[in-house]
Amino acid sequence: MLAKTFFALILVAGCVSIHAGGLSAALRWLPRRREFYAGFWHWTGVFSCLAAWMIVLHLFEIAIWALFFHWNGTMPDAASALYFSAVTYTTTGYGDIVLPREWRLLSGVEALTGILMCGWSTGFFFAVVTRMFDSHATEDLGRR
Repeated sequence: MLAKTFFALILVAGCVSIHAGGLSAALRWLPRRREFYAGFWHWTGVFSCLAAWMIVLHLFEIAIWALFFHWNGTMPDAASALYFSAVTYTTTGYGDIVLPREWRLLSGVEALTGILMCGWSTGFFFAVVTRMFDSHATEDLGRR
C-alpha cells in the first residue's frame, strides 16, 4: 500500500510539474499589458489558443497516468490504459474498465489530480480574462 501511494504521489508531482511549466510558457506567450487593449477577434484567437494549449497539457497528464497503468500491467493494453485514464482524470467515471483491487486507490488519486489541474486551468483562464478587462478599464479611463 505504501509503495502504491508513493507511485501516486510521483504521478501527482509529474502532473503539477507539467501544468506549472505549461502555464508558465503560456504566460510568456500572452500579450503584455500595453498590448492588452485589442478587439473581439484578437481575444477570441488568444482564448482559443489558450484553451487548446490547456487541453494539450491535460492530455499529456492523462497520458502520463496511462503510461504508468500500462507499464505496471494494471491495464490490458495501451489503448485501454489511455481510455481509463481519460475517463478517470476527467471524473467521467464510466466504470466499464477498472483497476485491479489492489490498485484502485490510484484511480481516486488520479481523479483528484484531474480536479485540481482543471481547477488550476480555470483559475488561470479567469486571471487572463480579469487582466484583459482591467486593461480595458485602464485604457477607457485614459481616454476620458
